[in-house]
Amino acid sequence: MTTIYLVQGDSGSQVQATLTRDDSGTAIDLNAGTAKLKFKKKNTTTVLSTLTSITSTEANLTNGIAVFEFGTSTLDISPGAYVGEIFVEFDDGSVETVFEEMEIIVREDY
Repeated sequence: MTTIYLVQGDSGSQVQATLTRDDSGTAIDLNAGTAKLKFKKKNTTTVLSTLTSITSTEANLTNGIAVFEFGTSTLDISPGAYVGEIFVEFDDGSVETVFEEMEIIVREDY
């Protein structure tokens, strides 16, 4: 499980992920879809936010690179342990979810 460390209240934090297929190791071409990251408090069911990848260059999209930016109020949450799930909504309506969750640790700001 990948662990991401963030600070409560920050508004410019970004997370980059490269999406590849387990069976072949090839990148998932994001030109035909939109990568998203949803996250929730660990051991709960309520999704707190869903972030859409801000990746815009064709090369990055072709190489499966997704960048998620935590906006102005996204991290206005309690410090603690959270989990995130990345998925891709393809233009044909299909959805593919990355099986492995990422752990997100949010610490209190000074």
